[in-house]
Amino acid sequence: MLLVAVAAVRISSRSGLPSLLLYLGIGVAIGQDGIGNVHFDNAELTQVIGYAALVVILAEGGLGTKWKEIKPALPMAAVMSTVGVAVSVGVTASAAHYWVGLEWRQALIIGAVVSSTDAAAVFSVLRKVPLPSRVTGTLEAESGFNDAPVVILVVAFSTTGPVDSWYMLLGTIAMELAIGAAIGLAVGFLGSFGLRHVALPASGLYPIAVMAIAVVAYAAGAMAHGSGFLAVYLASVILGNAKLPHAPANRGFAEGLGWIAQIGMFVLLGLLVTPHELIDDFWPAVMVGLVLTAVARPLSVALSLLPFRIPWQEQTLMSWAGLRGAVPIILATIPMVSGIEGSEKVFNIVFVLVVVYTLVQGPTLPWLARALRLGDSAEAADLGVESAPLERLRGHLLSVAIPAKSRMHGVEVAELRLPPGAAVTLVVRDDKSFVPSPTTVLRRGDELLVVATDPVRDAAERRLRAVGQGGKLAGWLGTGGTGGA
Repeated sequence: MLLVAVAAVRISSRSGLPSLLLYLGIGVAIGQDGIGNVHFDNAELTQVIGYAALVVILAEGGLGTKWKEIKPALPMAAVMSTVGVAVSVGVTASAAHYWVGLEWRQALIIGAVVSSTDAAAVFSVLRKVPLPSRVTGTLEAESGFNDAPVVILVVAFSTTGPVDSWYMLLGTIAMELAIGAAIGLAVGFLGSFGLRHVALPASGLYPIAVMAIAVVAYAAGAMAHGSGFLAVYLASVILGNAKLPHAPANRGFAEGLGWIAQIGMFVLLGLLVTPHELIDDFWPAVMVGLVLTAVARPLSVALSLLPFRIPWQEQTLMSWAGLRGAVPIILATIPMVSGIEGSEKVFNIVFVLVVVYTLVQGPTLPWLARALRLGDSAEAADLGVESAPLERLRGHLLSVAIPAKSRMHGVEVAELRLPPGAAVTLVVRDDKSFVPSPTTVLRRGDELLVVATDPVRDAAERRLRAVGQGGKLAGWLGTGGTGGA
C-alpha cells in the first residue's frame, strides 16, 4: 500500500494532475466493486478522520503561505470567501433544484458543499507556472478562508428540522468567523513568541511544537463555538511568517504530514463510495458541475472583484482555478451522518462532480495561464534563509541558498553591504567550503553561512533578500534593504 501511494505521488508530480484523483482511485480500486472488495460504509468515522486531515492540510498550507504575497490580496480573498460563496451557493442550488429536480434542502447542501476551493489541488497543477503574486495570493487566501463559512452552511442545512432563516445564518457565520479569527491570531502570536524565546533541547522538537500549536488553535476555536478551521489557518500563517528557528525544517515536516493526511483521507473516501451506485447520478453531477464551473464560479468572482478593478485575464484564471478537492467530499458526509433524506445521492453527485471537473480543469490550468500571458517567468526567485539561534552568544547563524534566478549571482561579498554586526563567514560551492574574501564573487547554487548579532538579525535578512531580488543596486532600485545600496 505504501509503495502504491509513493508511486501515486510521483505520477501526480510528473503528470500535473492533482493527487486527489490518484488517491481516490486507489480507494475505489480496493473498495466495493474493486479488486480488493473491501466493504466500508462508516460515514461518521470518515468524517472524523477527514476533519483531522483537514486540520493538518490547512496547517501545512498556512505555514507555507508568504505574508507579503497574501497581504495585498486579503480584501479580495475575504470578499470571495464570503460574498463569492453566497453567490456560488445560490446559483448552484437553484440549478440543482430546477434543472436536476432535487429538493431544496438537498440542492442547498450541494450548493454549499461544492462552493469551497482546494489550495492543494490548485497549486499542484500550477507549480510549474509562476503567476503574479496577486493571483496566487488571492487564490491561496481564498482557499484558506472559504472552508469556514462553507462548513457552517453545510452543518446548518444538514440539521434535522427547518433550516434557519437567512439573517440567522448570516449572524451565526459572522460570529463563528470572528471567534475563530480572534483565537487563531491569539494562538499564533503567543505560539510564535514562545518558540522564539524558549530554546528547545533538540531541533527536531520545533516542527512538532509548531504543529501542536496549530492543532491547539483548531481545538480552542471549536471549543469556543467558533470556526476551528479559520483559527488553525490564521495561526499557521502567523507561525509560518514569524522567522522561527529551523523554519524550513518546520515547513518540510508539515508538508510530509500534509501528504500523509491527503493520502489517508482520499483513500478512505474512495473506500466509502460504491462505484455501481454512481451510474444513476453521473449526469446530474455533470449538469450541476457545468453550472458551477461555467456560471456560478465566474459570476461569484466577477461580483466579488468588481470593486477592485482586476484585469479580465486574472479574473478568468481565478474563475477556472476554482478546483474542488478534499473539502467538498468530506463535507458531503455531514448530511449522511445527520440522516438527511437523499444524503447518499448528494454524496454520489459531489463525488462524481469533483472527479470529472478536476479531470477537465486540472490539466488545462497551466495552458490557460500561458494563453492569458499570466506566467511571470522573469520574477526573481526568493532566497531560502534558515535561522539557527545561538542563545548563549546572542547571535544567529543564517544559512542562505542562492537559487538559479537570484540576482545575487555575480555580486561580490563586500557589495552585499550587510549591516555592522553581520558577516559572511563561509561559502559552500560545488560541495567545497571556503572562507570568502570581500572580493569573492557569489554564484548561483552557492550556500552562505552568515553570522549576525541579535539586534541586526532581521536587518541582515532583509538586506540579503533585497540583494537577491534587486542585485548589487538594491536600495537604489527601490528593492529595499539597508545601507546605501
